Amino acid sequence: MLTNYIFKKLNQAHYKILEDGAYFGEIPGLQGVWASEKTLEKCRENLREVLEEWLILKLQDGDSIPGFSIKKVKHKVLVPNYA
Repeated sequence: MLTNYIFKKLNQAHYKILEDGAYFGEIPGLQGVWASEKTLEKCRENLREVLEEWLILKLQDGDSIPGFSIKKVKHKVLVPNYA
């Protein structure tokens, strides 16, 4: 589920070359998810890591994630009966 979301969002990423020759990448709609590196390959790798960390923080804080929803399921706790 998370892997599919990550791949989908990385495919939507926009990259550009900055004046100093570095690469800048961001994912539209995900505020704060961006990376800047000397090579495009490193920029993509760093952007993936930033996205993963961003997702973890959003999930920990219970924040909404654009384009992602979790179905809440009530679990029953099964307790063995040793009587």
